[in-house]
Amino acid sequence: MSMIAAFYSNKSILITGATGFLGKVLMEKLLRTSPSLKVIYILVRPKAGQSLQQRTFQILNSKLFEKVKEACPDVHKKIVPIAADLNHSDLGISEEDMQELLSCTNIIFHCAATVRFDENLRRAVQLNVTATQQLLQMASQMPKLEAFIHFSTAFSNCNLEHIDEVIYPSPVEPKKIIASMEWLDDKIIDDITPKLIGDRPNTYTYTKALGETVIQQEGQNLNVAIIRPSIVGATWQEPFPGWVDNLNGPSGLIIAAGKGFLRSIRANPMAVADVIPVDTVVNLTLAVGWYTAVHRPKTTLIYHCTSGSLNPCKWTKMGFQVLATFEKVPFEKAFRRPNADFTTNNFSIQYWNAVSHWAPAIIYDFYLRLTGRKPKMTKLMNRLLRTISMLEYFINRSWEWSTNNTEMLMSELSPEDQRVFNFDVRQLNWLEYTENYVLGVKKYLLKEDMAGIPAARQHLKRLRNIYYLFNTVLFLIIWRLLITRSQIARNIWLFIVSFCYKFLSYFRASSSHKA
Repeated sequence: MSMIAAFYSNKSILITGATGFLGKVLMEKLLRTSPSLKVIYILVRPKAGQSLQQRTFQILNSKLFEKVKEACPDVHKKIVPIAADLNHSDLGISEEDMQELLSCTNIIFHCAATVRFDENLRRAVQLNVTATQQLLQMASQMPKLEAFIHFSTAFSNCNLEHIDEVIYPSPVEPKKIIASMEWLDDKIIDDITPKLIGDRPNTYTYTKALGETVIQQEGQNLNVAIIRPSIVGATWQEPFPGWVDNLNGPSGLIIAAGKGFLRSIRANPMAVADVIPVDTVVNLTLAVGWYTAVHRPKTTLIYHCTSGSLNPCKWTKMGFQVLATFEKVPFEKAFRRPNADFTTNNFSIQYWNAVSHWAPAIIYDFYLRLTGRKPKMTKLMNRLLRTISMLEYFINRSWEWSTNNTEMLMSELSPEDQRVFNFDVRQLNWLEYTENYVLGVKKYLLKEDMAGIPAARQHLKRLRNIYYLFNTVLFLIIWRLLITRSQIARNIWLFIVSFCYKFLSYFRASSSHKA
């Protein structure tokens, strides 16, 4: 019998972010392995034209929960949606619901956050810092609470190369940031954001670091643990391989590559793609919840849920063609840099990569206009380049995360728990995982018919041929411009022509001699 599964029996559990990717998989695993749990409260933001029950019904009727219905037929009765909005100062929870949560909750899993890299600072602070503070204040009033599990990110301290399982000093006092967001106007906030985030790449990693400090400062009287996952990807094993329902992480890149929009990414070929399957994160989470509640550690323990230190996989191994980084220029800016000189030997791989992605989109949109259809490719390509630009910081770097606490926890589990709640990423076969990931994106995210794979391969082949043809023409045009304006280019061209002529002459002479 699994000790972890038994622990969650008859428990009342509160999950924030349950409608998100990670929250859904967490809820599914809880219901499947501990069907005798008492209730799962989920905070759901009200939507116009759709009740809380309808949103919950929609989640539970997805492919993800098919196995749950076998283990827990009355699954709908186990889920209690609570109307809430983390943008509100009091989380938007009614007094009646609040009283029920305060008196009944045993475990809190705080998954809710904004994961957008380009989120404005005011909203990022509200969702990732202030909401965490307010949830901690709620937790401190829960007499039956046994554990508070907070989700951060392995990149909360990405300004460091080696990251330990500790809470690092905050870049600024969180309370000051929270207070300043209340009276500063949007323009001032936008102006000071680059100075505030400093050497972090975006507001997401910055506010996640602030959220950890809030946990440290205001969770001292609670049994708290922090989980830091890296790039969360599709499921590895549970409930079935390859399930994914969002465009975050590698999923967007897989779609862009699979549809032929993306042929390569500009990255460090040696950089590790620190992707971690979502079911691995969930298994660790449930083990952490059990350990925190039962063993009650004296300090807040941080658990790194990463793959790079234990089972590294480079971006090239995940199937992406990587163009080596020669110059630290953001991908999107490579095409838009002012005073760009395309006619001298300053031409670099950044320009080539951006042009070869953007120009075919313009040509295709021109074709759509001629045929009376609405152009869309340029807009899609701009969005893709913007996404790649935001990811560039992470695909050009590698980090080392210590995993002492994670390994300690694994050693504390029984053989049965190690099997049921497996988070040993060393067992992961990356080639098999990537293949299932790609198929999962097609089946579960795009909802495409798997019978259409042969036709899709032919489509990709045609797009690849167009890509190579366009690049060849583009290269010849640029080379022609270089020859007309650069003496060095003319000398190189004459050398190549002379070399080819001499080689052909030698080849003909050799053939005649043999004859």
